[in-house]
Order: sequence, then C-alpha cells, then structure tokens
Amino acid sequence: MINAILVFNNHGKPRLVRFYQHLAEEVQQQIIRDTFHLVLKRDDHICNFLECGRALQPFPCAHSLFGGSDYKLIYRHYATLYFVFCVDSSESELGILDLIQV
Repeated sequence: MINAILVFNNHGKPRLVRFYQHLAEEVQQQIIRDTFHLVLKRDDHICNFLECGRALQPFPCAHSLFGGSDYKLIYRHYATLYFVFCVDSSESELGILDLIQV
C-alpha cells in the first residue's frame, strides 16, 4: 500500500505532496524535510530503496509516520525533481520504480 507520495526539487521545495494518512501539517512538513535530507545525501549510484527501520532512525518524526521497519522509501531523481513513494513491504520495489518511470 502506498502511504505517501512526495515530489520536491533539488532545493527541497515540495512540488507535490500526497499523504494517505491523516497527519498534522507540522508533522507533514517535518517528514518532507527529513525525507529530502535522507534522499539528498545519497549518491546517484546507490540503490533507490531505503528501508525505514534502519534509515529513518535519526528522524523520529518520519519514523513514527511509517510505523517501523515494515515500510520503505522508493525514490527516483530526474533532472531537478525527486519522486519519493513511501510504501509498505507488500509493494514491489520494481513496480513502484516502474510507476515513477511512467
């Protein structure tokens, strides 16, 4: 199941934000910032999957959204935009990357 879709530019400005859970505005903004910093610091040659149990522990706000190690961030960087999907473990990583591609 897809829990969130985030699209932001190279400077972290959100271009499209869609959460499929009810969250307070402050929490959503913190999650966007934390997710941007996680994705930005990764090299272009590294895998496009982040397992939230390990990767998001420094960001307690984002970790609480995803509820534990069952969730993943799947992202893709095109030109000046980052496309990030937060999904649970039942989703196929390659299927989500294909969805981003299309």
